[in-house]
Amino acid sequence: MDSAQQRTPEQRATEDRHIPVLLDTCVDLLAPALTRPGAVYVDGTLGMAGHASAVLDAAPTARLVGIDRDAQALELARERLERAGHGDRIDLIHATYDELPEALASLGLPSADAVMLDLGLSSFQIDTAERGFSYSEDAPLDMRMDTDEGPTAADILATADEAEIARILHEYGDERFSRRIARRIVETRADAPIERSGQLVALLDRAIPAASKASGGHPAKRTFQALRIAVNRELEILSRALEGALDAVAVGGRIVVESYHSGEDRLVKTAFARRTRSSAPAGLPVELEEHRPTFAPLVRGAVRADEREQSVNTRSASVRLRALERVRPGS
Repeated sequence: MDSAQQRTPEQRATEDRHIPVLLDTCVDLLAPALTRPGAVYVDGTLGMAGHASAVLDAAPTARLVGIDRDAQALELARERLERAGHGDRIDLIHATYDELPEALASLGLPSADAVMLDLGLSSFQIDTAERGFSYSEDAPLDMRMDTDEGPTAADILATADEAEIARILHEYGDERFSRRIARRIVETRADAPIERSGQLVALLDRAIPAASKASGGHPAKRTFQALRIAVNRELEILSRALEGALDAVAVGGRIVVESYHSGEDRLVKTAFARRTRSSAPAGLPVELEEHRPTFAPLVRGAVRADEREQSVNTRSASVRLRALERVRPGS
């Protein structure tokens, strides 16, 4: 039986439905750095390998180092890449993307020619109902990208105090009613634990005022996003990952990051700004080589998906793409 037959109908449907965000833009930005034979392309958030497969198509002599913290997604990506004929030039590693330098070192690679980070949740995770990421289906409130590690969303709801729950919802979900929701969670769990997504959705429906539910999307969207970010320590990991990824890029190499949350984009913008400005002291008449920026922007500000893409791929509505090219050694 081949791998296509081994995949479940749900897995095949997810792969067929998965539309990588700003795919052509990403390929156009990354491929010029991958023209030499054996050039190293690192996808730190491999997911269903939509971006990676397209980049390998455009760079036929490049090598992929694919990283993902979700072991199940990693195996599905391997099957997809092998079916596409890329199996002889891929190394897939089960890790979080802040371990990118260690992943390269384990393969004896000193640097990367191109790096891609597509942050947030993958289509595979959204569509795997039993993982509890989706508010549209009742399932255990897990939300771990790596199901062998750390507390679940249900654990956080059961143990965090009211102030901490409110902070998570406000900081990671931009939830206006964070305090109100946190209070309702603490009151509800006193009678029974909140262990399933359906319970949480029903609670949110009662906690959020009717007028606010009439606009701004599903009332559970912000809370589920906030819990997912907290469970997976996404902003903490991203802060470390950005520095490691930037340090790993070779001269002439490129890095592309897609973010979908204001906190993510702030971290990316700050890290990129530090690498693209001069470190020369104010008033210095001549900028010395060691003060020159180590990276140059490849796009102006942040690239957004156009209306056409947003109409066919709802995930693209909030994307912010930033990209740099390394112009000299240094940090």
